[in-house]
Amino acid sequence: MKFHFPIIALSLVAHLSGAESPKVFAGLFEKDIPKKAAIGVVVPPPEIDKYIAKVEASARKDPKWFREFASGSKSGAPLPFDEKLGLTKAEYDDYLALWAKRDFKPLEEVMLLLRQSFGDTWSITSTGGASAISTLRYDAKTDTFRSPNGNLKRIDDVTADSSTVLGAWTGLEWKFEDDTGLGKIKENFAMGRLAGGTYGIVIYRAQEMSSEGTRLLDKSLIIRFPLTKAGAVTAPPPANDAAKSATKAAVKVTPKSPAKASTKPTPKN
Repeated sequence: MKFHFPIIALSLVAHLSGAESPKVFAGLFEKDIPKKAAIGVVVPPPEIDKYIAKVEASARKDPKWFREFASGSKSGAPLPFDEKLGLTKAEYDDYLALWAKRDFKPLEEVMLLLRQSFGDTWSITSTGGASAISTLRYDAKTDTFRSPNGNLKRIDDVTADSSTVLGAWTGLEWKFEDDTGLGKIKENFAMGRLAGGTYGIVIYRAQEMSSEGTRLLDKSLIIRFPLTKAGAVTAPPPANDAAKSATKAAVKVTPKSPAKASTKPTPKN
């Protein structure tokens, strides 16, 4: 099938294709180069479940203590040892050994594509279950991601150690938080590199709570993609005809360029 575009539209695409992508995407994404990726969950060995059950039982016996104890621990990592967790020291050591054997389990293959949008903004469009991140628009001038909820502002860079859910990784993170009076909305977006430099990751989470404390929305995505050239493909599988048309137009006018997410391992959750 042939696609025909007005000259002005082709000129616009050509202009967009000439812009350099913002530095925040460097080493992770190249403009208009699709990447194979996978939505997945981090899964420890099933033997860890018996210890999780004991910790959960202890938390129900003394929820006030557990909340205070968990609030002072490192986010995304196992809680430090305490007898009130309901584990013996030997059981806790075995729990840590099992936690160290956790692995990323791919659930759905998707495609990611860094594109320049109108108004000099940028987006990482995605197919399949990761399409929620396609609504975010990065503005290099303000270093923010715009979402339908508001602007996600840059927060401290991520330097996670090997004990955290995804293991050791470094990256950048943006956050939006708002209390509307009717409820609270939180939205986080992060991207970076896993230790070893083989994989990149994108993490997205959106939460909404009513003023009564009812959870209205809790969506989490862990997307992993190879950083090697083997992860790139020659052409994206556009999610709709409009995306397909834009991709074909760009090809005509521009040359080609050469972690249910498991919360079990984290008793604090």
